[in-house]
Amino acid sequence: MLSYASYALDNWRRLDPAKPIQLDNIVLLQNFLGGLDEEWFVVIHVQIERQTGPGLAGLIQAMNGAAGDKPGEVLAGLQSLAAAQTAMRDTLLRMKERCDPYIYYNRVRPYIHAWKNSPALPSGLVYEGVTAYAGQPQQFRGETGAQSSIVPCLDAGLGIVHAPDPLTVYLQEMREYMPPQHQAFLYAIQQTTDGNDRPLLSAYIRDQSSRHPELWEAYCTCVDLLAQFRDIHVGYADSYIHRQHQIHASNPSAVGTGGTPFMAYLQKHLDETRRAIVD
Repeated sequence: MLSYASYALDNWRRLDPAKPIQLDNIVLLQNFLGGLDEEWFVVIHVQIERQTGPGLAGLIQAMNGAAGDKPGEVLAGLQSLAAAQTAMRDTLLRMKERCDPYIYYNRVRPYIHAWKNSPALPSGLVYEGVTAYAGQPQQFRGETGAQSSIVPCLDAGLGIVHAPDPLTVYLQEMREYMPPQHQAFLYAIQQTTDGNDRPLLSAYIRDQSSRHPELWEAYCTCVDLLAQFRDIHVGYADSYIHRQHQIHASNPSAVGTGGTPFMAYLQKHLDETRRAIVD
């Protein structure tokens, strides 16, 4: 089984240890077939993870400010989050510079695909010699960015709610593949609510929107940037997987690498994100 943590979070090094973690200074430790497309696909994710750190620190600052009724802290935290989200978005937009959709679909994707809910392996995979599995087929999800804690943390912190659907069930399962500390961090954000059991930050900002309209404006900027990030991802899911399958049926495309139908539900989650600043 290959997880996002194994393939991205813990699978890189700096070319020059004295220089920052950035695209021109990071390379993979291990890959499958090698080549620029696979390398670029993964290091883009690594760079986004690095850029997220200050943003999540800003999110926590904003949440703490809301808990202490300190609007200045809320605003400063949201501004830090927005700056990080802008950098994350701009990095994601660079994916096609060196990762071609055709190469990704045919040379990268087959190695990271799931064998749970996979048409190619409907019964799962037998791990020969693994005593714990007793020769029985096992079904695991494939490596996928859905195992990153970034977007779930932003959803939870910004109070973005998704109506139940197959993707929400799948995303909940993906938390089992996250590093334990990432799981704990996400859980802590989710559990941070106000006295009415509403997500703390978004509830505070809505309640203070008349007195502090700058908070609502900053919050809307963060939600909009999250929507932009999702929108770019929807476009990539279409061009890197869905459209490729129209040409080559070399690996299953009705499902994502994690093993779940994706296009309709990705769009639904994007629409729900946008509605958070309309309703």
